[in-house]
Amino acid sequence: MEENKIVKKDTYLEALDKRVLVFDGAMGTMLQSKNLSAEDFGGESLIGCNDALVLFSPEAVLDVHRAYLQAGADVIETDTFRANRLTLADYGLQDRSIELNQKAASLARKAADEFSTPEKPRFAAGSMGPSGKLISTNDPEMSDISFDELKDIFKEQALGLIRGGVDLLLIETSNDILEVKAVINGIHEALEEEGKWLPIQAQVTLDVNGKMLLGTDITAVTAILEGMGVSVIGLNCSTGPEHMRHSIEYLTSHSSLPISCIPNAGLPLNVDGEAVYPMQADEFSQQLGEYVHNFGVRVVGGCCGTRPEHIETLVKTIHQIEAKKSGAAPEAMLASAVEAVQIRQTPAPFIIGERLNAQGSKAFKRMLLNEDFDAMMQVAHDQLEFGAHGLDVSVATTERSDEAELMKKLIKRLSLELPVPLIIDTTEVAVAEAALQTAPGRCLINSTHLESGEEKAGKIFKLAKQYSAAVMCLTIDEEGMAKTVERKLEIARRIARIATEEYNLRAEDLVFDPLTFTLATGEEVWRDSALETLNALEAIKRDLPGVNTCLGVSNVSFGLSQPARKLINSVFLHHATEKGLDMAIVNPAHIRPYGEISSEEKDLAEDLIFNRSADALEKLVTYFETHDGSADKSETKADLFEGLTARERLYQRIVLRQKMGLEEDIDQILAETSGKRADTAVEILNQVLLPAMKEVGDRFGSGELILPFVLQSAEAMKKAVSHLEQYLEKQAGLSKGKLVLATVYGDVHDIGKNLVKTILSNNGYEVVDLGKQVPAEEIISRSIEEKADAIGLSALLVSTSKQMPLIANELQRRGNEIPLLVGGAAINQQFAKRIAETAELGEYKAGIFYCKDAFEGLQVMDQLTDADKKAQLLKNAVKPERKPSQQVKENLISTESTGRSVPPADFIPTVERLGVQLPREIPFDEVANLLDLTSLYRISWGAKRLRGQEWQDMRKVFDQRRLSMLEEAKTEGWIQPQAVYGYFQVWADQDELIVFDPDQPDQAVELTRLSFPRQKTGEGLCLSDYFLPVGSDRFDVLPLQVVTVGKLATERIEYLNQKGDYSEGYYLHGLAVQMAEATAEYIHGLIRKELQIPPEQGFRYSWGYPALPWLKEHRKVFDLLPAESDLGMSLTSAYQMVPEQSTAAMVVHHPLAKPFDAGVSRMELLFD
Repeated sequence: MEENKIVKKDTYLEALDKRVLVFDGAMGTMLQSKNLSAEDFGGESLIGCNDALVLFSPEAVLDVHRAYLQAGADVIETDTFRANRLTLADYGLQDRSIELNQKAASLARKAADEFSTPEKPRFAAGSMGPSGKLISTNDPEMSDISFDELKDIFKEQALGLIRGGVDLLLIETSNDILEVKAVINGIHEALEEEGKWLPIQAQVTLDVNGKMLLGTDITAVTAILEGMGVSVIGLNCSTGPEHMRHSIEYLTSHSSLPISCIPNAGLPLNVDGEAVYPMQADEFSQQLGEYVHNFGVRVVGGCCGTRPEHIETLVKTIHQIEAKKSGAAPEAMLASAVEAVQIRQTPAPFIIGERLNAQGSKAFKRMLLNEDFDAMMQVAHDQLEFGAHGLDVSVATTERSDEAELMKKLIKRLSLELPVPLIIDTTEVAVAEAALQTAPGRCLINSTHLESGEEKAGKIFKLAKQYSAAVMCLTIDEEGMAKTVERKLEIARRIARIATEEYNLRAEDLVFDPLTFTLATGEEVWRDSALETLNALEAIKRDLPGVNTCLGVSNVSFGLSQPARKLINSVFLHHATEKGLDMAIVNPAHIRPYGEISSEEKDLAEDLIFNRSADALEKLVTYFETHDGSADKSETKADLFEGLTARERLYQRIVLRQKMGLEEDIDQILAETSGKRADTAVEILNQVLLPAMKEVGDRFGSGELILPFVLQSAEAMKKAVSHLEQYLEKQAGLSKGKLVLATVYGDVHDIGKNLVKTILSNNGYEVVDLGKQVPAEEIISRSIEEKADAIGLSALLVSTSKQMPLIANELQRRGNEIPLLVGGAAINQQFAKRIAETAELGEYKAGIFYCKDAFEGLQVMDQLTDADKKAQLLKNAVKPERKPSQQVKENLISTESTGRSVPPADFIPTVERLGVQLPREIPFDEVANLLDLTSLYRISWGAKRLRGQEWQDMRKVFDQRRLSMLEEAKTEGWIQPQAVYGYFQVWADQDELIVFDPDQPDQAVELTRLSFPRQKTGEGLCLSDYFLPVGSDRFDVLPLQVVTVGKLATERIEYLNQKGDYSEGYYLHGLAVQMAEATAEYIHGLIRKELQIPPEQGFRYSWGYPALPWLKEHRKVFDLLPAESDLGMSLTSAYQMVPEQSTAAMVVHHPLAKPFDAGVSRMELLFD
């Protein structure tokens, strides 16, 4: 088929290369202000269809275009945001899509031409908004459309816009990244059909947390869109510019394309039922000007709520500033549906899990043939637990002919549930395309080669460009598999030329596998094969800059015994990584760390891999006939401290968490050193112990250590300092500075504060710990009394964090400004900015410093107490943030109902007895069996960053610790699972649940009302929607529960911390928290049983989480359930539960109940 000749029109990009371009503002805002009539819209049935105005009231649209052009806009958008066939169907206009889009484009073209000059050409952008579908989901209504159907819908819209004369196609306000791919494909087909080339500008919309509607973050957006053949990428709508800063900064520093930023005039406020955008023109322009100057944004403009005055001010601002040059070098990236992953990992390699493969796993093949997707998902999860960065997916079987359909089903599940990129493993081009049309992320196609010539490889490269994928390329050509370095490199060069020159792929899109052959045959022809492969890795990386490399590592040992395979694979992987290997298809559970392999076994493996002796294979086989492969575990290690000086041993004991021998080392150093012992003691502290703790902190920051190990080093440090103190004279340099530390009033959580105390006190600082629930006045007065160098404040909740600005304000008012270090789960950089500008006296000049963990706190203290560094630190302290007006505050916490969003449940459970239920003694062992070990080990015990063998080894250690601690807790009684729960008749009244007196079940006597926030976007969900409304013919039922593990756990944690057993206190705190969660799960199961609902039904919501954020409701729950009298619990002034290891929850029996985020921000909670 002869291709149409492409006529290139690039004046938009030429202008963009010369200057920053300003888009217009909101079309809808301007049209709404015109108070248009039904006649203007073309009839009653079309009221609200702004897109139809181009047909029935074109002058109204032209007026808006001209107003923005008069304000100085370089680019105006067509009035076609909702003018695709799907959205036009709401008004019966679906068959007029091309006509409507062409007319809209011609109007914008006309207006732009009226204002264009040679010095300042004006441009028309063809606006293409979302379809209203969410193809990435498994929602039966939102995803009931195919990729090709979506592509054709947007192709049709693009054809109209192109024919109407637009200068570029603008994809905007996109909330599903897979739909963006479909739109881009549709545009490319339309341009090809019309024989034209136009730039494509693709913009997504992110929420205040920097995520698209389905969770895609800016890293994934960048990785995916960079490879889609677009000219500009960026953000628009959803939020004001203030919430786009992080994402814009990432885009400009990681994308090679020009970046656009077209925000709303701030976050919308609900005023009398209408959305009001509060940001005025000056502030709007100032923030966008900053993005241009500091980050290099090339396209700016306004979305919802912006008017000509915003654009006029923005144009003036942009003309007065110098734009930063931007454009990053290409990066080698893959992406899941939610986040991107670097192909070049540090440390290398990128591990590709290989078990989702019907050819390589009989178990997986059985699951596939039975379509047991739950079992397949467990296999996938297991690989992630072992450290896989991505998953290879191969579903081809001889028993079934529907490979494409199976691939689509599995890819859909994997994309929805796992945050890692997928490797599409198939030999069929059609199957690869089906997978790429299903996966929202950026995949790797495995694989292509030149065995059948260039035609099939060309089809794969075309798919990669079309869907933004990387390609694995094998060094195979028409002559067969390459065995030597020279042939492997020759084929790699040829493939790279075809991919980059003929199909416009980047070098970074290519992953070369120079092939691995087994060494188990002993045949002469294969003896050098591993060495040839290793050298080929190095040659490919050297001769083809930018490309990546991969190996199927386990091929090298195929045919050997399992212990021998594990050894050969491990050693071969080590050397391949040293030669430049970026990715490895391997089971990480079968890899041993190279440093833990004995010298004897290394020699055996390397003799075979490097073909150093003719009998290498025979020696290896003989060795493993008499060894079971466990030598690496049983090998006696050499003394770690052999040959070290006393100073070196002392340093290593701190780093390696060894308390034994510390005192002897210190005494030896003192004995060997002449001069005053006090001086030597100070030298030991400053030159040995503190640097050792710094290394511990650095290793924690890089992910080498988990937190319990850091605490064990701190315990060793404390023991060393205690021994030194007998030699130290008062003020002999022991303290580097003083920090007064407290958890603010109303907050009972102090684990974070205690970690800060541990780290700082063992790094040379005097820490005055005031404890938890400390009133503001006590914090201020003690800080002044102690002459503190700084104050550290911790808060878990937004409600208790209100204390922080109060403390800052009062310190400033008294003229006693002291630097403030703030942190905790409720605190972030944005909140710190709010604190920095106190209510009365302006900026807090002593400095507010947000510290996300104890080690950031240590860094800040090190700079505060260093006169040379303090001035620079204060310059970098968080600066004041604009404070919302009272009107904004009032609107932020508006909870006006938008109506029910969930149909009533068909079945309403009944219970034998309403009111409070007191469970029999809760069996300790049953609760322990419900522990979520992933949460316990990875979150509560700090192993979240461990992967592979390191994680497997740590799990074994943690398993032993858990069982031992549980046995001790049960015997000594310091964890006591306890609970109260109850059933209450309820009705929903808009965003509230009316709770009725269970003792008068027929009288509808109201006891209280539970209040819930409603989502302002999305489905508009509110928890009350899941219950029968007021006036129903029957009552609904609400189960409530409160659980705790008792106060003895808290007392024991405090005791352990006081005596310096920081790590044991940390482990106990984590176990107690998770045992409270397990107790909640036990009661939850009991409630399900009593309600006679299945295990998958009856979702549990706890206060303080996204759907149920208002902790003040705890008071009502405690009034309904006897938690205080029966469990000995209480509430703080901020409605936190005491003991800390407790939870309160409601169970919703409705079968549609699901987790959701009500969208209540920290600032909303703060003003509530």
